[in-house]
Amino acid sequence: MANWNDPQPRTGFGASPSLSGATSRSEVFDAGLRRYMLSIYNYMASGILLSGIVALLFATTGAAAAVFGTPLRWLVALAPLAFVMIMSFGINRLSTNAVRGLFWAFSVVMGMSLSSIFFVYTGPSIAATFFATAGAFAGLSLFGYTTKKSLSGMGTFLIMGLFGILIASLINIFLQSPGLAWGISFLGVLIFAGLTAYDTQRLKDQYAYLAGTDFAGKAVVMGALTLYLDFINMFTFLLQFMGDRR
Repeated sequence: MANWNDPQPRTGFGASPSLSGATSRSEVFDAGLRRYMLSIYNYMASGILLSGIVALLFATTGAAAAVFGTPLRWLVALAPLAFVMIMSFGINRLSTNAVRGLFWAFSVVMGMSLSSIFFVYTGPSIAATFFATAGAFAGLSLFGYTTKKSLSGMGTFLIMGLFGILIASLINIFLQSPGLAWGISFLGVLIFAGLTAYDTQRLKDQYAYLAGTDFAGKAVVMGALTLYLDFINMFTFLLQFMGDRR
């Protein structure tokens, strides 16, 4: 017999319909978030794989030696930056397919640019550094995804540090100081390690605003680009310490 003094009807499992509905919505949101982040990681990993294949082929076929011995080396070196700027500043005008195409093109030209490391470091040391970076990246990204502590406060300091090492790198072009170069590499590893955790949490948090919107597809690609850059920069700075020079 129903208790008419109970103002809230209950289901057979003792849960109110409103609570059951909230739980269902939470589960749907969590499943969508996992798909969203998995898509970002898939794009990022595919882009890094494509860059690695292009870098290896470009270096071993002799094309890199021919290009880097001419003024075309500046075109190869600056092309990735051009793609990043086009994607970043034109994101609202570009279609999702155009953003995807630009990301794959960026991965190719980035691979061409990275091929120069094969002339400076030995293959085994490059491979060892890559796997060390992959392990560190996985741990840092997992921390950024799972931590309950907000990392937004460290974002400003990390960006300031990033600009600092860019300025120091430009200065060292003229100074050619080995000590300053090591200091820049050390700070670079720390900064991009922090950015990996920070960017992962930021991408996770922004899903709540992008879920179900037309911009979500673009956000996946731009998120992959962000994490790609964190990974590659951490790798190149770490290579200064772990790489065996030829």
